[in-house]
Amino acid sequence: MCLSFLILPSKKLNMIKVGLDSIAFHISKLYLPITTLAENRGIEPEKLTKGLGLQKMSYLDVHEDVVTLASNAALQLIKQENLNPSDIHRIYVGSESGVDSSKPIGSYVVSLLELQFGEKSMEHCDVVDLTFACIGGVDALQNCLDYIRLNPSKKAIVIASDNAKYDLNSTGEYTQGAGAIALLISANPRIVSFSKEVGVSTQGTFDFFKPRRYLNKETALQLKDNPEWQGILENEIGIYKEQPVFDGQYSNQCYINRIKGAYEHYKTESNQTGKLYENWVSILMHLPYCFQGRRTFIELYANENPELLASQLGDSTKDKIKALAKSDPYLQLVNEKIVPTEIASGQVGNIYTGSIFLGLLSTLCYHYQEQTALASQKMGFIAYGSGSKSKVFEAEVIEGWESQIGKVHLFETLELRTALDFVTYEKLHKKELELSVIAPVNEFYLDRIEKENPVLVGARYYKFG
Repeated sequence: MCLSFLILPSKKLNMIKVGLDSIAFHISKLYLPITTLAENRGIEPEKLTKGLGLQKMSYLDVHEDVVTLASNAALQLIKQENLNPSDIHRIYVGSESGVDSSKPIGSYVVSLLELQFGEKSMEHCDVVDLTFACIGGVDALQNCLDYIRLNPSKKAIVIASDNAKYDLNSTGEYTQGAGAIALLISANPRIVSFSKEVGVSTQGTFDFFKPRRYLNKETALQLKDNPEWQGILENEIGIYKEQPVFDGQYSNQCYINRIKGAYEHYKTESNQTGKLYENWVSILMHLPYCFQGRRTFIELYANENPELLASQLGDSTKDKIKALAKSDPYLQLVNEKIVPTEIASGQVGNIYTGSIFLGLLSTLCYHYQEQTALASQKMGFIAYGSGSKSKVFEAEVIEGWESQIGKVHLFETLELRTALDFVTYEKLHKKELELSVIAPVNEFYLDRIEKENPVLVGARYYKFG
């Protein structure tokens, strides 16, 4: 009798579906047309538009940062669902664009939300940031899924907020973007439920990273004998730079290696055999640029279809894979399962941790418009973060998902943004503008950064207006 009592709750927990109950987003109102960037960089525009699928690049205004993106997305989600702030027990943020090496974005988000909902209205909400390049948002998601599985009466919010900024004239410049996606995680979700099983592949690499940089006082500032400078007593001056150090080709190979490993590991973890992707109505992948998914999934497709690969023309495996990528069966797969995930990416650009969730939102909004019957079908997620790690998992679409996605006007909102001219874009990039291009309206914004008070130097202050 006692044994049955102990086992029963576990079985009940296993039966509960946990997943995405609602979703919201916040993208900057500014964008740079990719054709404008191409023309000013001497790049053939079609290499970016047709070759990589890029159309527009979301860019932050003077008053915006990852805190405002995250907070505005969270506020939109709470208002959209008419949530009581006290019912939110976790806000976990995935980001690689933190504004502080100690104070998390999540703590800013809670304080800003309390500006709207009252002091201490979110005092009992647990917050934390998770950082692992572009997969940090997925890590935050899975932590919250596990929490809700153990506490099915509670709710959590996952926010993926990032600013993908690269050096001017670099090969990454045209893949920039900025935005935040907020996910409401609960038991008995209304959009998708996620699998408990997860495939993982990890290896420490230097394909893309943001190292601490240092300058010697004497070399940089001609200061001899190590005098105190701006409160720095050390002989070295640390520098924070938003732009990464990266090797594009190596990073692409790391991406391929990790997703292969995670894909096969997920088969083992979920006790599945055969071609997993055939069970998926959509394939959601991290998209550092719009066509990255279709360009790399071919590696998994080739592994799953050795007979098709062998029949392709070419002297090497690499040549055969290129030929297979142009074959009718693969192009049909791309059109059916990957293209809907790319639509928003081409209009926004890379948003690091949020890219895979933007792809999910893009897919759901597309199928909502097309009135596609998705209920009970599975979606496959293939996440990646440089450094490097991949995770593969599944989600099942819930009956009635349309009622929730109908609240989210993704494509319509993206059409309302304002195009930047190239001169203004470069001034924003170099932080040469003091006034915003478009004044904030009904949103959180960065008001000032403290520069004088010695015990608050660097403190960031935000307002709503």
